[in-house]
Amino acid sequence: MYTSFVWIPTTVLAAALALKLPAIIRLWRDPLLRSVGGLLLLACVLFVFVTPSVIGWTNRVTGVPNFSAPWVYSLLMAFSGAGLLLLVAWRNGLSDRSNATRRARRWVISVYSGVIVALWVLFALADVPVERVRDLDTYYANTPFMREEILLYLLAHTAAVLITVRLIWNWVRADGLHGWLRWGLMFLGAGYALDLVYDLAKLTAVTARWTGHDLDALSTDIAPCAACLAAVLTAVGFILPHTGQYLHDRLRVRLAHHRLRPLYVLMRTVDGDGVPFLLCAAPELRLTRRETYIRDVLLPLARHLDEDLRTRAQQAALRLGCTPPRAKALAAAVAILDAVDSTGLPARHATRTGHPDTADLLQEIGPVSRALRHHDTIAAIRTMVRGEGTGAGAAERAGTARANPAGG
Repeated sequence: MYTSFVWIPTTVLAAALALKLPAIIRLWRDPLLRSVGGLLLLACVLFVFVTPSVIGWTNRVTGVPNFSAPWVYSLLMAFSGAGLLLLVAWRNGLSDRSNATRRARRWVISVYSGVIVALWVLFALADVPVERVRDLDTYYANTPFMREEILLYLLAHTAAVLITVRLIWNWVRADGLHGWLRWGLMFLGAGYALDLVYDLAKLTAVTARWTGHDLDALSTDIAPCAACLAAVLTAVGFILPHTGQYLHDRLRVRLAHHRLRPLYVLMRTVDGDGVPFLLCAAPELRLTRRETYIRDVLLPLARHLDEDLRTRAQQAALRLGCTPPRAKALAAAVAILDAVDSTGLPARHATRTGHPDTADLLQEIGPVSRALRHHDTIAAIRTMVRGEGTGAGAAERAGTARANPAGG
């Protein structure tokens, strides 16, 4: 069963590394990004080498039965230590030179380097002539030196997982974390918690062998499933803070671009042209070009704005139950629509009262554009300010606007 889905965590980890790679290359001098990239690469290598077919290939190439055991255990220890180092640097910052931080880094490096050396020494002393590609931990659970090696790597990995989960839990509860980082840490915590399930399943199966029982299914079926799911969650946890924020920013820009469309279309009726289409333009550039175009057309249109109409429209919107910011945007939309209509009239009919306040209007093009979508409310306001509310149709529109002052 394990061989049928081992490609899933490998693919997810590789995808996470691919997403991080452009930032790593662009900001190569950032040691934190290099550490994340190295950790993801190490995780990919680890899952490649725990595949049963690769285990058999490694044993054949080296000519040593079960050579993959200390090699995979060493990769797991390196990943555990690297994860601890990364979390300490990520949490405290690379500039942290406190004695406690330096001691923690030295402790992690020395302990897990020592464990890796001990794994190879114990393997050299053990007698393991029968190749086992899936159940080595339980098959050799009672073999001298190999028994100690299996117990050593499981206990070292369990210790790393417990410490990491504790660090993540303390960090998640801290104040000042933005949403994407908090979610990333939660996925990391869940991934490492499943690593603990892996360790417990392995330790239970090995202990059962010591007492003469057979719970090998925990080691050969349950533990690999937990490890695969843990790898997926860990990969998501590493890429979510950056990728989530990136996608959120892109979505925000595209929504802002879309929300400006009503005002943009209206300005095109005045100017006759639009923003030239650029095939490869970034979303930020498209938004900037649309904003610039709208302001460029609004500026000469400002001499046709009737400030008295704008004031009366705002008061009418307030009477309809709109909030003050909403009433302000609707009043500006009414004034702009009136100015657009006036540009097609003779100059003597286009005389306006008051002095237009264009500075505020040019800054509020977003709310004004959204207000233009609410045709019923605008129609009711225009009817009220023009004193044409005596007809049945106007009364009906005013009633609709009162029922839904925010628009349809």
